Amino acid sequence: MTTKTNFAVTVGSIVVPYGHVIGNEKWRGSEIAQRLQGKVRLAFEDGLGLVDFLLSNRTCILFISEADLVAGDEFKRRLVKFRNASSLRGIVIVEKTQISDQYYLGVQKLVVLELGMVLLPVANQGEASQLIVQLVREQGREGGANPFVRRQRAGLAEPAALRSVQHIPGVGKAKALLLLRRFGSIHGLCNTAVTELEQVVGQTAAQQIYTFLHS
Repeated sequence: MTTKTNFAVTVGSIVVPYGHVIGNEKWRGSEIAQRLQGKVRLAFEDGLGLVDFLLSNRTCILFISEADLVAGDEFKRRLVKFRNASSLRGIVIVEKTQISDQYYLGVQKLVVLELGMVLLPVANQGEASQLIVQLVREQGREGGANPFVRRQRAGLAEPAALRSVQHIPGVGKAKALLLLRRFGSIHGLCNTAVTELEQVVGQTAAQQIYTFLHS
């Protein structure tokens, strides 16, 4: 069983240079790993514990697959354990498909509202790899900044963060883009008062968004 101390020491001892990604050994030979090859410098490590991919600047990826969602609540325990045990900046990528779509709302509330982490939906492992590559490249350009957590210019949030905001009821692509331009990130949106939302999308949509994020 991985303890809090062991987990922190194990991952904390791994230094990841910009442009590199350290993958959990379990992902060797996977579609994600194959698609990352040639786009980032990828190496594997069997001591990442709960983390799937470790990036520079202490940012890590936790990938929740369609199979994880269908299988039950084990992935929830994993996320809670990570949040309680690690000081790393965690980004949760979830595989949102026709089969797993019914579970997505519950995952969104757990990750964003209860755990305060960034959640980004993808259709498959190919999209997940594109997201990881985008994160790595933006970290390099911005000196390690995280485009999905810190307030950056709107272009850095696309396409993944933009798709995530569109999953909020009543928010289409146009409104999602306006919201990200104004509040900078998914975290910023979650911490925004309804009165501020009204200035961007109007009273009705603002109330829908606020109710969804805080219910």
